[in-house]
Amino acid sequence: MADNSFSDGVPPDSGEAAKNAGGPEKLTDQVMQNPQVLAALQERLDSVSHTPSSYIETLPRAVKRRINALKQLQVRCAHIEAKFYEEVHDLERKYAALYQPLFDKRREFITGDVEPTDAESEWHSENEEDDKLAGDMKNKVVIAEKPAAEEPNPRGIPEFWFTIFRNVDMLSELVQEYDEPILKHLQDIKVKFSDPGQPMSFVLEFHFEPNDYFTNQVLTKTYKMKSEPDKADPFSFEGPEIVDCDGCTIDWKKGRNVTVKTIKKKQKHKGRGTVRTITKQVPNESFFNFFNPLKASGDGESLDEDSEFTLASDFEIGHFFRERIVPRAVLYFTGEAIEDDDNFEEGEEGEEEELEGDEEGEDEDDAEVTPKKEPSQPAECKQQ
Repeated sequence: MADNSFSDGVPPDSGEAAKNAGGPEKLTDQVMQNPQVLAALQERLDSVSHTPSSYIETLPRAVKRRINALKQLQVRCAHIEAKFYEEVHDLERKYAALYQPLFDKRREFITGDVEPTDAESEWHSENEEDDKLAGDMKNKVVIAEKPAAEEPNPRGIPEFWFTIFRNVDMLSELVQEYDEPILKHLQDIKVKFSDPGQPMSFVLEFHFEPNDYFTNQVLTKTYKMKSEPDKADPFSFEGPEIVDCDGCTIDWKKGRNVTVKTIKKKQKHKGRGTVRTITKQVPNESFFNFFNPLKASGDGESLDEDSEFTLASDFEIGHFFRERIVPRAVLYFTGEAIEDDDNFEEGEEGEEEELEGDEEGEDEDDAEVTPKKEPSQPAECKQQ
C-alpha cells in the first residue's frame, strides 16, 4: 500500500500538484470561470482605466505640453479672481457704510435710548390672527377678582446679545457660567472693514456698558485676510481666507479676571517637612479667551493638530460673526435664523484635563480664591 504521508516533512512539489490537478492551464480556466472572480477583476480594470492620472499618462508628449499651457492659463485666471475678490471687499466696505445707520438705530432700540414709533414697531406675524382671537376672548372674560398687575416695561430689549450667545450652539459652547453676567452688559457688536489701500482685514468690536469686571468700553478682535493664490498650490484658491488674528488687552478689575483662576496651594518641603501656602494663577476656560487668540505660525513651522483645530475654529467663529450674527442679529435673538445654520458641522469635543499641581513640592490643599467686586471706570481696549 502506497504511503501518502510526507516522509521527509516536505510537501510534494507544487508542479507535481498542478500536474495532478490537470496542469496550470486547467486550474486557470477553472478560476476564470468563477463569476465572482471575473466581477472583481473587471471592477479593478474599470477603476484603473478611468482614473484621470492614468488617462493623462497615456497621452502623447505633445498633448501633455498643451495641458501644461492650460495650467498656466488657469493660474492667470486665479490671479484675476483674486482681484475680483479685492473689489468685492471694496463693495463690502461701501455697503457697510449704508448699513451702519440702521445698525446704529438697532442699538438705540436695544439699549432703550430711543423708543420706536408705532410705524417702526408695526409687524404682521404669521400668528397674528391667533393672537387677535386670543385677545378678543380675553377682553370678553369678566374677572371678579382684583385687577391684574400692570405689565412690566423694562428698558430696551434686555439681554439681547446674551440671548443670541445662548441660542447659537457655536457661541454657547464657549460661554461659561461665570461669563454670563459679563455678557449681559454687551450692548452692540460691530464689523469694521480695512481702509482702502490697506491689507484686507476686518475688525469685530464688542461694545459694553460700564460693568464690574473690566474698564474697557470696547473689546476688539482683528482678522487678517489674504486674497491671492498660494505660490506652492495656486489651484487651491477659492477666494479670500482668514490667515491670522489679533486680540486686545482686557483691563480686568482686581480679582475679576475670569480667564484665570487663582488657587491656594499648601506645599510640603520634601526634606525639612515644613509646609507653606502659595497662591497661583492658572488658565481658566472662558469666552473672553476669544480676545487672546492663538497666533498662526509665521516662521514656516507647522502647528500641531490641536493648535490647527483651535485656529480654524477661531477663524470660523470670526467669519460667522461677520457674515451671519451681526447682519441678522434679531433673527438669531428670536431663533428664526437658527434653522438656516443646521448645515454647520460641529468639531469633535476634546478631552479636558484638570491642571496638575506645582512641581516644587507636594500639594496638600487647593482652594479657589473668590474675586472681589469693584466699581467700574470706562476705558478703551488696547491692541495686543
